[in-house]
Amino acid sequence: MGNEALARLAEERVDHRFKGLPPDADGLTVGELAAQRRNLFTDGFTTPVLALSAERLEHNLALMETYADRHGLAFAPHGKTSMAPRLFQRQIERGAWGITFAVPHQVRVARAFGFGRIFLANELVDASALRWIAGELADPEFRLVCYVDSVSGVRLMDAALRDAGAGRPLDVVVELAAGEGARTGVRTDEECAAVADAVAATDTLRLVGVAGYEGEVPRADPERVRAWLRRLVALAAGFDEAGRFAGLDEIVVSAGGSAWFDAVADVFAEIPALSVPVLKLLRSGAYVSHDDGHYRRLTPFNRVPGEGALEPAFRLWTQVVSRPSPGQAFANAGKRDAAYDLDLPVAQVVRRDGVERPATGITVTALSDQHAWLETTGEADLEVGDWLGMGLSHPCTAFDKWQLIPLAEADGTVVDYIRTFF
Repeated sequence: MGNEALARLAEERVDHRFKGLPPDADGLTVGELAAQRRNLFTDGFTTPVLALSAERLEHNLALMETYADRHGLAFAPHGKTSMAPRLFQRQIERGAWGITFAVPHQVRVARAFGFGRIFLANELVDASALRWIAGELADPEFRLVCYVDSVSGVRLMDAALRDAGAGRPLDVVVELAAGEGARTGVRTDEECAAVADAVAATDTLRLVGVAGYEGEVPRADPERVRAWLRRLVALAAGFDEAGRFAGLDEIVVSAGGSAWFDAVADVFAEIPALSVPVLKLLRSGAYVSHDDGHYRRLTPFNRVPGEGALEPAFRLWTQVVSRPSPGQAFANAGKRDAAYDLDLPVAQVVRRDGVERPATGITVTALSDQHAWLETTGEADLEVGDWLGMGLSHPCTAFDKWQLIPLAEADGTVVDYIRTFF
């Protein structure tokens, strides 16, 4: 199913739905356009256009595969970052156990493309979605692991799954909150036990482990994050000692965003022997494209440089459309095109007449809907018509603005197109 569905992506016709693609490509299939190996800069692409580096993408995929293997971690990268089935497949090919998602629609996308192992890092209480999940559970090859974080949530899940006639239990993990005032999750050990008891009282749910997100630890620093992770491990050990995991083949212990996965690796290495093997499941997602801002600053590889380094793979190519004064210019990309929720884009390179040079003296100071405001100093050599390549911050809000993203080699040759489903 998955290979056929993925293959059909190449049969989609290119048209006005897809920003930045060459107008003369209308009517071609994505596969036909990819086979032409057009150049991003000289073969009809229009600005703005977001490109993903083929070489850097491959580097990032390989690096995290190696990292997970080295630290004995299973890997379920968060798919909400890209919502791109072709990238999910690349991640699976690079050793991922499965893919993580946050909401039912994202799970539906993954199932439409045949992905069989999914971790849903959220409590699911929507009755319509649970009825659909009950139907998916009829596939014996499908495994879904879902958060639970309240007795009331467990009751809602149980009622919906019973009404839908689910043929087998849905695997769940108790979500431990990262602290008082943090996002979701159970706050106390007593409440964790109550949620686990509620699960045990149903026939529709099966408790398989514990999980949480250390990125929500208040005033996070290495000491606080590790302390919370040890609490998560202790919760798993306590549940196991109490017999809550009887009959399982493995116990799931899961954490890991993109800012503290080194702490996750360190603490998960300390997990004691439990009654059955532990699936130590890491869920970092932003690594696939990395970025030029938020995650460049926060990546754990800054703390453990001996383990390697991720490379920012996105570049948003814009064009200078106005140069009203020596100190100001405007490019034709704005909030509809660029991530801006964590940092503004960063001017990186200027391209003119096939020659690329650093964007010296050029700073992005604001975004309108369709314009980037540029402040320029005397060092800036910038003219109307120049192409300006910008780095972006926060992959999750870069992918979601583009439905079909050229995958380009370093010389600009576009070798593939990445389809997203947001």
